[in-house]
Amino acid sequence: MTVVFERPHALSDVSMHYCPGCTHGIIHRLVAEVIDEMDIEGTTIAVVPVGCSVMAYNYFECDVQEAAHGRAPAVATGIKRVHPDNMVFTYQGDGDLAAIGTAETVHAATRSENITIIFVNNAIYGMTGGQMAPTSLVGQITQTTPYGRKIETQGYPINVSEMLASLQGSTYIERVSVDSVKNIKTAKAAIKKGFTVQQNKQGFSLIEVLSTCPTNWGMDPSESLNWLRENMMKQYPLGVYKDIIDQRGAQHE
Repeated sequence: MTVVFERPHALSDVSMHYCPGCTHGIIHRLVAEVIDEMDIEGTTIAVVPVGCSVMAYNYFECDVQEAAHGRAPAVATGIKRVHPDNMVFTYQGDGDLAAIGTAETVHAATRSENITIIFVNNAIYGMTGGQMAPTSLVGQITQTTPYGRKIETQGYPINVSEMLASLQGSTYIERVSVDSVKNIKTAKAAIKKGFTVQQNKQGFSLIEVLSTCPTNWGMDPSESLNWLRENMMKQYPLGVYKDIIDQRGAQHE
C-alpha cells in the first residue's frame, strides 16, 4: 500500500495541549514538514518563549531552547553566532514578539541576524486568558477591552511585517494564513523560503502567520476562521512585504 499522508518525522508523536480549533497544530506540522524536506532535523535548533507555544519542545524532534518572555530573537542570535551552520528559528506569538519582545525583534532585523522567525498572530493574548495584544483590532473585545479596543486609549494595532520590512537589515518578510488549504500551501512555501534564506546565509527572515484563537475569541472553530478572513485580513493583508533575494539575487557580505 502506498503511503500518501503521514506524520512528519520532525513532529513528535504526542497529543498537543492546544485548544480545539487552534491552528498552532497546523503551523507546527508545516514547520516539521519543511524540516523533513530539507533534511535538517539533526542540525536545527528551535527557540520558544512564553506563550501558547511554551511547550513546543514536546512537539518538535529537533533541539529546542526555552527563552524568557520576548527574548527568543536574542537567544536565537547567540545560538546562531555560536553555531553558524545550524538552522535556528524562533516560534513566537503576538503577545510575545510584538509586546515584551519588540526591541529584540527589531534589533535582530536591523542587524540582519541570519535567523528565521515564525510569528503567529492571533490578535490576542492566548495563554494568559485573552487580554488585548498589540495586534488586537480596533473595536475587538478582549478581557482588558470589554467595550472594544479604542484608538484614543489603546492606540492602533501594530503591523509587524510592514514595520520590519521598512528596516534596512531585513531580507525576507511575508505574511500568510492557515485558514484554507490554498493558504496553508502558501504558508508552507513561505516557511521553506525563510529557512532557505537562512541556509544560504542571506540574513533575517520573518514569516507572519495569521492564526485563530476560538477559545479567547468566544467562537467555535468555523466561526473563528470566518472572523479571521473578514476582519484580520483587512488589517493584516497577506503577501510578501520584502524579498531582497528576488530583487538582487545576492548574499549579504
